[in-house]
Amino acid sequence: MVISLLLGLCVGAVLGITGAGGGIFAIPTLVMGMGWAPQQAAPVALVAVAGSAALGAIDAWRKGLVRYRAAIVITLAGVPMTSVGLWVAHRSSPTLLILLFAGVMLTVAWRLVRAPEMAATHAYTVTLDEHTGRFVWTVKTWLLFLPFGMVNGFMTGLLAVGGGFIIVPLLRQFTPLPIHSCIATSLMIVALVGMGGIATAVMQGATLPMPFTFWFVLSAVTGMFIGRRLSHHLPEHIVQKGFAGLLIVVALGMVFNAVMMKSIS
Repeated sequence: MVISLLLGLCVGAVLGITGAGGGIFAIPTLVMGMGWAPQQAAPVALVAVAGSAALGAIDAWRKGLVRYRAAIVITLAGVPMTSVGLWVAHRSSPTLLILLFAGVMLTVAWRLVRAPEMAATHAYTVTLDEHTGRFVWTVKTWLLFLPFGMVNGFMTGLLAVGGGFIIVPLLRQFTPLPIHSCIATSLMIVALVGMGGIATAVMQGATLPMPFTFWFVLSAVTGMFIGRRLSHHLPEHIVQKGFAGLLIVVALGMVFNAVMMKSIS
């Protein structure tokens, strides 16, 4: 039980601070920490990530940080593209796809680190209401968020990597939304997508080992709120650079795994 508590706390805290990393960290954490197969770890990770993200999103919504309309549009736009991503993944070289995606992540990380010096000359295609902080919904807003959702859905199907790793950098680079609101909106998207994934897993007959799942989810939720509290006390540029560092670590890890798998085969 102690192991499940520690693992859950780590997963929830990372998700709470950055709005990303839930699924991509939860599954390897369970595989390495518990010795499970990925197929066994996936349903437990899904429940923990979706549940903690949902509670984190509710907490952020109460503080006025979640741009819920954008989250819903992005989620719905991504649903059909997930199947397209899966179709492409089954017909492409996994190693090539991973290397390409890692390259994209490293590029995004570099842009996030340089964001303060780029902000002065960067013109956004969408605007925020100066009184409410919400997006002003115009044709340009729709034309921006629909592709966001399609890219997120496609990458989720292609590499099982989506949510915060896609949405937070996109929102940060192409909208004037502050980083804390980007993270909060990402949490809502992760929760919505995760709930759909849970429903699919249940229909496919997935089983959850109890009571491990209960304690893992409980600790992930606790870690989420710890991460949320910490994020409020961290300057925006620190959170942004921390997220960039997370992208770099994950990208390099993906490259390492891809190279190792290639050498073994």
